[in-house]
Amino acid sequence: MGAQKLLMRFRGRPLIEYAIAAARPWRPVLVAGPEVADALRDRDDVALVVNPQPQRGMAHSLALADEAISPGDALVVLLGDKPLVSERLIAELCAALGSADVAYPVDARSGAPGHPVVFAASARRGIAALPDGDNLHALRDDPSLVRRAVRSEDEGGFFDVDTPGELAL
Repeated sequence: MGAQKLLMRFRGRPLIEYAIAAARPWRPVLVAGPEVADALRDRDDVALVVNPQPQRGMAHSLALADEAISPGDALVVLLGDKPLVSERLIAELCAALGSADVAYPVDARSGAPGHPVVFAASARRGIAALPDGDNLHALRDDPSLVRRAVRSEDEGGFFDVDTPGELAL
């Protein structure tokens, strides 16, 4: 994208602002690389955790988030490039978790999994064993965990910004 994507504007606001707004009722922990962290340093509506090695991928960021919250709490993973995830979708997934280890939306049309992903405390034990990289799906799909796939027509769980053209939508 030529610049830090999460600071680029989508519908008039920096992309990262959408994830913060959607998670605000739960007092979000934001794991961010140095550039994004510098832009958000004076915020009081998030607990900011700086990831000094973002090149290590999502699994490393997830481990940092895991360390920042109480061991008994569920962890909801929102991605900063999914600006249409809503507070309502997060609440729906948290409610659906119940006694499962993992809850996540699946596209009602295609059956494809989406975000956010909710990990119960029982599933969080697997975070430390994840290798570096963008392999959140390895934990989400772990066959030893009870997974709850929530059928959803909410486009927020499936739309992400990966190209400059998508910023203009």
